[in-house]
Amino acid sequence: DTHAPLIEAAAQAGKHIFCEKPIDLDLGRIDHALGVVAESGVTLQVGFNRRFDPSFSRARELIAGGTLGEPHLLRITSRDPAPPPIEYVKVSGGLFVDMAIHDFDMARFLIGRPVEEVYATGGVLVDPAIGEAGDIDTALTTLRFEGGALGAIDNSRRAVYGYDQRIEVLCAEGAVVVGNEVAHQATVFAAEGTRGAPLEYFFLERYMESYLREMEAFVRALQEGSAPPAGGADGRAAVVLAYAAKKSYDERRPVAPYEVERGGAA
Repeated sequence: DTHAPLIEAAAQAGKHIFCEKPIDLDLGRIDHALGVVAESGVTLQVGFNRRFDPSFSRARELIAGGTLGEPHLLRITSRDPAPPPIEYVKVSGGLFVDMAIHDFDMARFLIGRPVEEVYATGGVLVDPAIGEAGDIDTALTTLRFEGGALGAIDNSRRAVYGYDQRIEVLCAEGAVVVGNEVAHQATVFAAEGTRGAPLEYFFLERYMESYLREMEAFVRALQEGSAPPAGGADGRAAVVLAYAAKKSYDERRPVAPYEVERGGAA
């Protein structure tokens, strides 16, 4: 809830800005902040670190390069090892805005086309307190992209086995799959069974390299005077998809992103 005011203050002071997601919980506030940034002529990069993960960025290169043909199906699995504190849930904007927003950005990043329709369903399967706070903890969201490609995102606030982060894109001439990261590749074979390394526990362990690459990209954009790889428009677009998913869940129907745009806010 401090992002937009700090963006505006920094822009007015002539400072370049790196801001975590979401820019704000209200589209009107986002638009105002982005307007101040544009008027000030500073650079704003939004913290969609997963774009900079080496495996995910390679998947994007393969899809964009066209060697796999037109994308047909996208699958994103994103599950946290444990739910956040209820105090956080109450102010975060909800699962779609504070958690799945990374996946909405990743969907746009991988397919490279606008989303035309969103349908989301979900429930409270992990912790009743999350439902009492007005949120859900488990969700499945389907996307229809311009051109006809389809996507599916599954989210859970609790995967007891660790931080589950996977993608798959099926294209006309093949597929690209990125599995989970583990601490090491050593596998033990013994009389009692076979065991390997567990999943990385959470986002700092899993995405440390992506955070470093993200900062390098931000500095490089400033040095070169180029557009950042994840700018204000990307930050806004992901919020629009998050609120389209929330509207779809609330109204139990497919929602076009323009319906959220038309409302101007959440």
